[in-house]
Amino acid sequence: MNFWKMNGAGNDFIIIDNREKKLPEDQLPQLIRTICERHLSLGADGVMLVEKPEDPAADVRMRYFNSDGSAGEMCGNGARCICRYAYENSLAGETQTIEVTAGLVTGKRLDVRNYRIRLNDPSILDTERVIPVDGQPCQAAYVELGNPGIPHAVVEVSGLAQADRGTLRELGELLRYHEAFPKGANVNFYEITGPDEVLLLTYERGVEDFTYACGTGTGSAAAVLTTRGLISGRGTRFTMRGGVLTMDVLQDDKGRITDLYLTGPTNIVAKGEITDEELSF
Repeated sequence: MNFWKMNGAGNDFIIIDNREKKLPEDQLPQLIRTICERHLSLGADGVMLVEKPEDPAADVRMRYFNSDGSAGEMCGNGARCICRYAYENSLAGETQTIEVTAGLVTGKRLDVRNYRIRLNDPSILDTERVIPVDGQPCQAAYVELGNPGIPHAVVEVSGLAQADRGTLRELGELLRYHEAFPKGANVNFYEITGPDEVLLLTYERGVEDFTYACGTGTGSAAAVLTTRGLISGRGTRFTMRGGVLTMDVLQDDKGRITDLYLTGPTNIVAKGEITDEELSF
């Protein structure tokens, strides 16, 4: 079974071409859990299957799975990697249209490594929620991108760079499973560090830990902060452990978001054959 290993700002993925539908559906969760296990196999935040699109407007279909084997609606950094994969394999040209569960995502090749995508529109954008956590109020925003939407909580943390990661991990886990979020939620902790400069740390649903970056989390945070007027939303830089992602948020004359553009690097780490002997097929 051939694969590509890619990452987008440290968010890493295993990409498998499944256009011929050779992978058995009932064994996909086991396959994904096995090969995503770091130290024991390739290791990754998730797996993306490239398939033939059902929508005639799309170049390819991307099916995204978290490292625990669960299916995800979309992945922003993953979509940018798939855009490059499609271009490099002559499945699309300088612009790409990717079919995902949450809808269509369009991409553009800026140079060899940098790709820009238009994220799915927010289907829910609630900028003010108070979530009770251990008897204390937690101020949060809630966003879903696409339909069905990718759920994100957005929470401000003063002094995020110096904050204790263990404490934040516990809070991230509590919010991720909180009853206020029936679908569960990716939890994005942020701090505004300067004009259009934001520090971001995401506890990801399905990975169940912090990741080096999160594209849809970046888009969700940008949507919230732009709507609140805390950032301009034009060329805003979001710094994460894996690097910097740039967001451009377009609004209409009533302040409603019309477009979310995510720009950042991609990296082809390896290409090869999966020979993991723990796989049962």
